[in-house]
Amino acid sequence: MAAQPDPIPTQSKGALPPRLSRAIPGLGHLLELRRDPISLMRRVRSECGEIGTFRLAGHHVTLVTGAEAQEAFFRAPDDQLDQAAAYPFMKPIFGEGVVFDASPEQRKQAMRNQSLRDQFMRGHAERIAEEVDRMTAGWGDAGEIDAMSFFAELTLYTSSACLIGPQFREELGADVAELFMDLERGTDALAYVNPYLPIPALRARDRARRELVKRVEGIFERRAKTDEKYTDLFQILHTLRDKNGVRRYSDDQITGMFISMMFAGHHTTSVVSSWALLDLLLNPSWLQKVTDELDELFADGRDVSFQALREIPQLECALKETLRLHPPLIILMRKVTKPWHYNGWTVPVGHLLAASPSVSNRMPEHFPHAESYLPERYAPGREEDRQSFAWIPFGAGRHRCVGASFAMMQLKAIFSILLRRYDFELAQPAESYGNDFSKMVVAVKQPCLVRYRKRTAATPSVQSAHIQEMETETDAAPYGIKVDLDLCQGHAVCLGEAPEVFDIERIGDEDKVVVLEERPSATLRRKVEHAVKHCPTRALSIASLGDADQE
Repeated sequence: MAAQPDPIPTQSKGALPPRLSRAIPGLGHLLELRRDPISLMRRVRSECGEIGTFRLAGHHVTLVTGAEAQEAFFRAPDDQLDQAAAYPFMKPIFGEGVVFDASPEQRKQAMRNQSLRDQFMRGHAERIAEEVDRMTAGWGDAGEIDAMSFFAELTLYTSSACLIGPQFREELGADVAELFMDLERGTDALAYVNPYLPIPALRARDRARRELVKRVEGIFERRAKTDEKYTDLFQILHTLRDKNGVRRYSDDQITGMFISMMFAGHHTTSVVSSWALLDLLLNPSWLQKVTDELDELFADGRDVSFQALREIPQLECALKETLRLHPPLIILMRKVTKPWHYNGWTVPVGHLLAASPSVSNRMPEHFPHAESYLPERYAPGREEDRQSFAWIPFGAGRHRCVGASFAMMQLKAIFSILLRRYDFELAQPAESYGNDFSKMVVAVKQPCLVRYRKRTAATPSVQSAHIQEMETETDAAPYGIKVDLDLCQGHAVCLGEAPEVFDIERIGDEDKVVVLEERPSATLRRKVEHAVKHCPTRALSIASLGDADQE
């Protein structure tokens, strides 16, 4: 008989969720999580249903699966489900007073990175293109790379240049990507037992963080000795003083902010970039579609720009399918601070409540042929990613990753350059490529070798039909606009697409969308459709005039 977890006090009405079998005394399901986390979470669903509890040492983790339960999870207020308290193992990585160790208001301020606003996003694609040029400058006509190492370094430079500033990026050492990989080793699941265990992974984490603090200190010391003007985000933070003249942020805290921004801005993109390339190489018909599309789109010699990136439907479909099949974050957790109720069940205070993108994104009831690579599932008329609480590689609701649109833009910029310049092929047996689950932050198993060869002149095998088939006709029927303010994060993409219809205003302590024309004219429909399509949080939708009148 499986060992039973310690008793859990019932703190309000509703039955406790069913518990997963085969818990090991003292450890629960910790070893199973380290060995094969996705199989563990799938076992929760198959054995317990849409809600079930497993254990990580002394922590009870209740996993919810399915769009309905996940919507309840993602829409719960912050004072009921606390994100910061769910990740104690991240405090030694980020440091004291940063991100998960900061106050709720400090965390909100950290999320308001202006570089993620639409007007700034439009300048990032060119900078990303410059970084790709620099990383591939020494490639020559042919060679071999480890895809995970290459993309980890590339996306660290692109993210730091765009999110912090090009000056700061220039001062990073060449081995900074290796330091970040050591930091990520610190997300070993054993850190849930004790984030300060004297094991090699956590020692490497601490050495890497100390080295990064030293480098940040060195950057500011060098800057102080020059007359050059520095205007990047961290220089501004470095100069801020309180009313007594004391620095508001120490170098240790600024390093923590740098680490947190890079975790969010580069890790996801490096993993998805690696898998996106592998998926295309494993599915050559789609590689041909994407390459043909890029050759045609850029045939006139246009530069990579943000607007051009909005016109790559085949590539976007391929990237979305990689995000579905290989989400870098396999579990999203919150600490229950007020009893959470769902469908007759109650999760008590003290539990961790979780959702799993890896499980949700492969549920056949939401994604037919869920185990197959089918980018066509995102084509107009199907658009399976519009299932906002089922397709969750970036999370969902008010806590959907604020950098999701930046990540997608970054991915498109990288591949619109690489696939036009080089042909790639697998350098290992297909079955040897896989995920590395040794950490809570998932990576691609290494070695992850691919070969490249510089392309000759582009010769598309298909003409414009493959782009045109992704377009839809504009519907001339009267229409209205629906807004879910709970999902809006104030990115202002809608304002950039249709300024005649949308604006952004401060509501309370948050920026939210305001609809200026609730029933826009038919001539604005295309702009509105683009605003709806590119809204990073799916906060907007188009309704028929009849539906809008009923709101």
